[in-house]
Parts: sequence; C-alpha cells; structure tokens
Amino acid sequence: MMIRYADVQLHRKELVVLKHVDFELPYGEFVYLLGRVGSGKSSFLKSLYAEVPVYSGEAKIFDYDLTSIRRKQIPYLRRKIGIVFQDFRLLTDRNVYQNLSFVLSATGWKDKNDIDGRIETVLKEVGMLNKSYKMPHELSGGEQQRIVIARALLNSPELILADEPTGNLDPATGEQIVALLQDITASKGTSVIMATHNMMLVQQFPAKTYICENKRMKAEDSTVSHKE
Repeated sequence: MMIRYADVQLHRKELVVLKHVDFELPYGEFVYLLGRVGSGKSSFLKSLYAEVPVYSGEAKIFDYDLTSIRRKQIPYLRRKIGIVFQDFRLLTDRNVYQNLSFVLSATGWKDKNDIDGRIETVLKEVGMLNKSYKMPHELSGGEQQRIVIARALLNSPELILADEPTGNLDPATGEQIVALLQDITASKGTSVIMATHNMMLVQQFPAKTYICENKRMKAEDSTVSHKE
C-alpha cells in the first residue's frame, strides 16, 4: 500500500480541518478527491508531502511515517511525488525547456545530455515536444497545464498530486487534462490523486472517489450515478 491513513486529524492554524480520516491508496491507482473550496482537499494533499503536519492518527506514505518524519527526510519524500497546481506556477521569465531544466538541476541532475533526454521524454509524453522554446505567456492554459504535468513527471514520481488541475481551464481542455492524467496511471503505473469540485469530470472519467465535507473524508463509488 502506497498510502495508509487511519483516524487521522489535520489542523491548520490550530483549527481542525479534517478528522477521523481513513484513506488507503495502492500503487498504480487513480482516485478523485471531491469537495467544495475550503473542505480540506488541499490540506489533505499537503499533508502527504509534509507541508501540513499530521496532528494525530496513523499516517504512512511509501516508507515514511508522517507523524514522526524528520525534517531532513522531507526532501527525499517529496522527490517521490509530482505536484500539479491549478495556477501552473511556471517561471514566467524562462521558456519551457528552461523551466524543466531548472527543476532537474535543482534535484541533482548534472549531465546536459541526460537533462536534454529527460526533458524530451516528458514533453513527448504530454504531447508538447514542439513547444520547448515557448515562453509560458505564449501558451494556452491547457498547454501550460501539460507543461506542469511534464514538470511533475521529471523525476519519475510514484505519486502525482493534482490540486484542481482543471480549475482554470475550459471544459474541453479540462477533459483532455483528466484523460492525460488517467493515461499516465494506466501506462506508467503512477498513482494519481486529483482534487476537484467538477462532478461532470468525475462522471465522464469514473474512478474511485473520496468526498470531503463537514470535516470528514469518506469513500464513494463514483461509478454510481450522481444525478438526482
């Protein structure tokens, strides 16, 4: 099991955000995290890479115990995780290649041929191989999000956390991004947790779903129709 939370409680600024959280994620699975803004989705995702501390309960990811993880271990945990943000967070003064090479250099890659090869591979995987010279402002929102996914894939993570990755995109582009993330799970065996409040996407691309509401997180079978 990649992730196991049992009776976990999360706090932000001494306020309870989520309580009695039971969550398990096997390797190679795609799951949704549904809920309104402020329901605790982002706090849960941040707890997985030790940005939000686990207040109580049992919380394990990979071989790390999040209740007792040491500060020096956190960078190694985070290298196993790729993060896709709603607002892209690309460096606006650098082109696509430079954005990606910056991440590789920062995580210890030194050989230029290796860096070039890895960037070519991830851009090909997200259908953006011919955009490496473009500046972020020259790309559409959907193209920028594909670059963000490529960035998340650079160090071959075992887990991708996608926090509202379609939030700034039109519906058709959002569908393409979800299809791409599900394809990454299917083809590479990379687990994905996608936080969203878009029920239409969940219905169109079914997968196991957890719902955050009333400070609780519960599993729901998304293959059952949500229509009233």
